[in-house]
Amino acid sequence: MNIETLLINEDFTLIEAMETLDKIAKKVLFVAEDRKLVATLTDGDVRRWILKKGSLDSKITNIANYKPKFLLERDKVDAKSYMKKYSIEALPIVDEEMRILSVVFLNDTEISIRKEIKLPVVIMAGGLGTRLYPYTIILPKPLIPVGEIPIAEHLINRFNKYGCRDFYLIVNHKKNMIKAYFNEVEKDYTLNYIDEDKPLGTGGGLSLLKGRINSTFILSNCDILIDQDYEKIYQFHKKEKNLITMVCSLKTLRIPYGVIDIGENGEIENIKEKPELSFFTNTGFYIVEPSVIDDLEEDLVIGFPDIVEKYRNLGGKIGVFPISENSWLDMGQLDELEKMRRRLNYDG
Repeated sequence: MNIETLLINEDFTLIEAMETLDKIAKKVLFVAEDRKLVATLTDGDVRRWILKKGSLDSKITNIANYKPKFLLERDKVDAKSYMKKYSIEALPIVDEEMRILSVVFLNDTEISIRKEIKLPVVIMAGGLGTRLYPYTIILPKPLIPVGEIPIAEHLINRFNKYGCRDFYLIVNHKKNMIKAYFNEVEKDYTLNYIDEDKPLGTGGGLSLLKGRINSTFILSNCDILIDQDYEKIYQFHKKEKNLITMVCSLKTLRIPYGVIDIGENGEIENIKEKPELSFFTNTGFYIVEPSVIDDLEEDLVIGFPDIVEKYRNLGGKIGVFPISENSWLDMGQLDELEKMRRRLNYDG
């Protein structure tokens, strides 16, 4: 990787910095002028700014860390121990004039980045998958293949890498096909099928789990993948003492027209040529406390976002864990399915 790809300047906005973080697939950028180290900007800095309701259009000067960690070239030999001591994943090596000469990264064999969370996982797998017509005429949505295996298996495998061994699939539409497939899969986890006799929505099906889950759990749609550190999401949830934490992804819509602001007298006040609209949207991934299950009425048809809104109105602590646009893979629509296949290195 060219070191220039890690460098940004103080004129960058938060949106531009997030796009750069996505592009380089690293968790840190270095703010530099003429390659002289000025500050650092991490994904954690970005997340904290967003959670403080900071503007996405803000300059990174409001967000970056202007007391960055670094080592001089002569001390480079101590880089790995220095990084472990201060729990940082990338360290700039500079000369006497603070020019960045190189960046040292800790690799996966030298630091335990992925920690186990061992939470039960509930996967909503009972929907009709109407957005994926005509695929779902034949296959239920959880079995739509992304490369060599179906989407639901990709999802389970990711959680499994974090130590999750207890899975609950809420099934309805073509449920026997789902069971038949997973019964043939060699697995080192327990897969429990929760049969919906009638559609109960993305939240109502949780009532079928009363008495079965008594700890914090993960709830996920069956057609998404979140490319993020799950342990970090869980620690955020516990630290904030949330009842529910919703993972939300940045989305940017590029409007292909000139947008006109009209004044009171019918005159043009402003013209924005092909503007971009940035906002955060629900990914369908949640960390949830078990009391949510206990509180649910049986046979109540309700979506999980409606449950979130109910608790929010009652004063329950609902948190948001923001992620970047490229960290959310959603195969709910055909064009997004093709993007997911490409991201997972499948030609489909």
